[in-house]
Amino acid sequence: MSYRFVDSRNADTIPIIPVETAVFAAWLETQPPEMRAWVTTSDFKAEPGSVSLVGGRDGRLAQVLVGLENHDGPWAYAGLPARLPPGRYWIDARMERDRATRAAIGWALGTYEFTRYRKGPAKNFPTLVWPDDADRARVERTAAATFLARDLINTPAADMGPPELAEAATGIAARYGARAEVIEGDALLDRNYPTIHAVGRAAAKAPRLVDIVWGRADAPKVTLCGKGVCFDTGGLDLKPASGMLRMKKDMAGAAILLALGQMIMDAGLDVRLRLLLPAVENSVAGNALRPLDVIRTRKGITVEVGNTDAEGRLILCDALAEADSEKPALIVDCATLTGAARVALGPDLPALFCNDDAVAAQLIRHGEAEDDPFWRMPLWKPYRKMIESKVAELNNVSEGAFAGAITAALYMESFVSPGTPWIHLDVFAWNDTAKPGRPVGGEAMTMRALYALIAARFGGRR
Repeated sequence: MSYRFVDSRNADTIPIIPVETAVFAAWLETQPPEMRAWVTTSDFKAEPGSVSLVGGRDGRLAQVLVGLENHDGPWAYAGLPARLPPGRYWIDARMERDRATRAAIGWALGTYEFTRYRKGPAKNFPTLVWPDDADRARVERTAAATFLARDLINTPAADMGPPELAEAATGIAARYGARAEVIEGDALLDRNYPTIHAVGRAAAKAPRLVDIVWGRADAPKVTLCGKGVCFDTGGLDLKPASGMLRMKKDMAGAAILLALGQMIMDAGLDVRLRLLLPAVENSVAGNALRPLDVIRTRKGITVEVGNTDAEGRLILCDALAEADSEKPALIVDCATLTGAARVALGPDLPALFCNDDAVAAQLIRHGEAEDDPFWRMPLWKPYRKMIESKVAELNNVSEGAFAGAITAALYMESFVSPGTPWIHLDVFAWNDTAKPGRPVGGEAMTMRALYALIAARFGGRR
């Protein structure tokens, strides 16, 4: 995909002039009288995201003024593709390599549309001349992965069930020469993945685990575990209609980490990558998982099911146990796990839990640099007693309503060895309202920051 870039300017190329809000007054003083008159007439004040189309004497569009807070983040230019008329544009500003790359990433993400179920031609977005010094490979890699995650999340469960999610994952594995295995249905019991089987056994489409391995065997091991609940009814602890409405996105953790894996393989980072993606539907049937059932997990820990709607941690605990068995240099899990995280942090700020302070601090720094933020929350050990069971070793939920995101993270931590660096991300993965470059729908939250962390921590290209 071109993501609406061209290589060079021509006679009809229109300049985009970025004006930072803080220096607007000083900038205006340097402009010729006709520009000052236009700015006054159009009431352009360089507020972030504001755009003014400046006409020429021949009646054609001559320049575009865009207000921004700063040039650094990817969103400064992300709103332009949807707002500018078709044509060829270039950013008339000097930008160092990283800034130019982020500007191009923003432009590319602003051209995303989910059109699978709509007739008619796609929007005729304008094109942008590649900014000087932009890392084109990084831009295209980031855009391709973001589009992949968004497409997977946005696709309804009827067309993105466990088989389709597994097919998407194995297709990407084949593209990059990775080994892929899919363990399906009762074979999950034979291979000792009992919680994945228990959650998904009531669905018409059998549960499965996608296991992808890529990279040289002696490279640092990075293992990604993504929650792939392709639709969540809540099981026998059935959700109300309002709670079920967006549950096609409950596989977003798997989609985001699959997209991250694509970035890692495309860049050729020197890691031994493993992707573990449990894919299930949490449905209701005669053989559905029941409240207060007890399951012996892959690790051997027995878990009492306090609530069948807390299924994400059940399928991930088997994946985490397998990931931990190899003692990798880093484990990352990502899941649309708890409403409690959203109550605490809202839809735009994923909750970060990590058992390694240095890793957490590094990820937060990359999140700030990539405009892909997190907020670290505590693995508060005294709360672990909340998930103790009277009949098993753990309960998958606490009895009370307090600290739901923390107790979920503590449950997950039980399946990772203390010495293994582990990141747990509780994400919303959805834009409720449109923002520049981020339309309503699925979102690849945390992906860019995770890629930057892995590239920096284990070497290779960014």
